[in-house]
Amino acid sequence: MLNVENVDLHYGAAQALTNVSVTVVPGEVTCLLGRNGVGKTSLLRAIVGRRKISGGRIGWQEREIQGLRPDQRARLGVASVPQGREIFPLLTVRENLEVGFAPLPRGQRTIPDEVFELFPVLKDMLGRRGGDLSGGQQQQLAIGRALVTRPKLLVLDEPTEGIQPSIIKDIGRAIEHLRGKGDMAILLVEQYFDFARDLGDRFFVMDRGEIVHATDKSGMVETDVRKWLTV
Repeated sequence: MLNVENVDLHYGAAQALTNVSVTVVPGEVTCLLGRNGVGKTSLLRAIVGRRKISGGRIGWQEREIQGLRPDQRARLGVASVPQGREIFPLLTVRENLEVGFAPLPRGQRTIPDEVFELFPVLKDMLGRRGGDLSGGQQQQLAIGRALVTRPKLLVLDEPTEGIQPSIIKDIGRAIEHLRGKGDMAILLVEQYFDFARDLGDRFFVMDRGEIVHATDKSGMVETDVRKWLTV
């Protein structure tokens, strides 16, 4: 389980997160929703270690990880699919996937068959450069690279952004499959409400760096959530 408790985060004198608490449970998809600029990506960066928090704690698998480097968190099973994908355009698809070997012991440095079962197009394009793929294919590659690390916590930052509808469906099916295995906790940041609604088990809504609404799927009232997403 991931427990984010009373987290504050600053960029210089500006406070990006204020007293944020979120729980993410294995076998569930937890959705973090909100308009642009409300702190969603800052929270994800704090969880994976790309930004240092200024208060609170981040607990993962019964230990505090807020003092660990990103590579140390990756070795504990934390994997990130960042906004914008951040693949290496001059490396091949195979080489991009093999970047996921970094936190693994040598005996586990293989690409799981599951990656190609979820995203068959990647197997057909192993020799192509990442920069030659479409935006949707690059997103599949970024998710595949994260899965190579054998994560127990998968953090996805707006995976549908700029993606064609057919690949959005493929990504949705992949997330459903990973949730169904029961041993992976998934944190999904999303602005596309319908995508999040269909996948999510828990929902946290952010505004101005704070959690302003939280509910599980059974108790969610769409109008209560949507009012925080409209500009």
